[in-house]
Amino acid sequence: VRPIKEALNKSQLVAHLVENTGVEAKTVKTVLAGLESAVLGSVDKKGAGEFTLAGLFKVSVQKVPAKAKRFGKDPFTGEERWFPAKPASVKVKVRPLKKLKDAAQ
Repeated sequence: VRPIKEALNKSQLVAHLVENTGVEAKTVKTVLAGLESAVLGSVDKKGAGEFTLAGLFKVSVQKVPAKAKRFGKDPFTGEERWFPAKPASVKVKVRPLKKLKDAAQ
């Protein structure tokens, strides 16, 4: 694998894949759209909550529960105060897998 010196935008990525695979640009764009659809469907509220691209990365969804209003010590000023409530939220985490970690070293 040869290093790529600059960050690729979508059209540059398509051109790079066409050059390396010999597949038509239209086909590459269709595959990228399908991959995007698979990732978005997996992390959707009703989806699996996890997507793995073999050897490269794993995308997972973590549901963070709501936190109630609380009284506590401000870590910066040291004074006692009320901390506001936080609504429930969702975190999306992307974890690199072995091939990606090894390539970065």
